[in-house]
Amino acid sequence: MAGGCERHALTSQATNPDCIILTKIDSIDKEAEISENQMMEIIRKIYFFLLDTLQTILLVAAFFLIIYLLIMRPYEVKGNSMHPYLKNKEFVLTNLIIKRISDFKRGDVVVFNAPTDPDKDFIKRIIGVPGDSVMVQNGKVYVNGKIIDEKEYLAPSVQTSTGAFLHESEAVTVQQGNYFVMGDNRPESSDSREWGFVPREKIIGKSFFVYWPVSEAMLIRNPY
Repeated sequence: MAGGCERHALTSQATNPDCIILTKIDSIDKEAEISENQMMEIIRKIYFFLLDTLQTILLVAAFFLIIYLLIMRPYEVKGNSMHPYLKNKEFVLTNLIIKRISDFKRGDVVVFNAPTDPDKDFIKRIIGVPGDSVMVQNGKVYVNGKIIDEKEYLAPSVQTSTGAFLHESEAVTVQQGNYFVMGDNRPESSDSREWGFVPREKIIGKSFFVYWPVSEAMLIRNPY
């Protein structure tokens, strides 16, 4: 038929209906082939786009997981034990690396596993480091026989009471590998005065920045 169409084209100007049909079918087949190729190309691009997007998401997730597990971690301040320096429902960033490279110091604000409830974390201020002698007398805190200066985070009117572990005018010596902590809001804080020292291995890290709410954002500085 194709040959006949060719001969007809050479010998006559008349239109052969069979040739027209074959030409249209051939054109449709070519268009279908082009459309199929275009569709495959679109599918291929979508596939590689989704693959690249998934890889990016996984890399970002792995990056933040490493940060969360090894470098820093956000914590919410729950309660008023550190008020007014840290307020209820504020969020802080806590440095996890410092525990591996240096010792904690007096004045550091730390997050640790609560001695009274292992499912909770507390945030308090270190008052005594290993070897320090800590005592409360007449509402004042003494470390190694001297009243410590707490004006950076306590109002002058705040009086520090004693507890079940730390008795009035009776000094306790912080054991090696342990720390003595207190909340800044002394009347509202459950701390070392009640349940004793915090072992170093229970400390998660040192809090260094308040990031939420934005209006309260600040660096958490060691006053000493």
